[in-house]
Amino acid sequence: TAKAALQAANADIAQMEASIASAKAQYDAIKVNIDESTLLAPTEGRILYKLAQSGEVVGGGQNVLVLLDLLDTYMTIFLPTAQAGVINYGSEARIVLDALSDIAIPAKVTFISPKAQFTPKQIETQDEREKLMFRVKINIDYNLLKEHMDKVRTGLPGVAYVALREDAIW
Repeated sequence: TAKAALQAANADIAQMEASIASAKAQYDAIKVNIDESTLLAPTEGRILYKLAQSGEVVGGGQNVLVLLDLLDTYMTIFLPTAQAGVINYGSEARIVLDALSDIAIPAKVTFISPKAQFTPKQIETQDEREKLMFRVKINIDYNLLKEHMDKVRTGLPGVAYVALREDAIW
């Protein structure tokens, strides 16, 4: 009787081990489903618009939100030809926002348009050439933005100052 009870107990152990293995496999499958269903942002930022709500079925490649990359904050300015011609990529700049007029935010020139804007199709005179404007992008330093990311606001109006000489003192 004892041998029969031992065999029955061993059979129960094998059955329980099979149940445990099955439960572990189910756990792994559920974990894979959760991992594959979790959306991860490609960068830090702030959600600007939610295009899909929680629980909605989203097709592959469909947008679910608009994410604002706060670590790529910049101001676009326009400089006349005489000034655009003397600045360089990496030239020092300062941004002063209307909302924070007592703070000059350090920045650098990261883009200078290769083409002038606001021009007539054919430029005939010196006077017309002086009206040419070049689009310039002034980026705020990445590390400064990262340090103050909770305070970054976009779309604020302001003024940018660009050092036209490398030895300029702010």
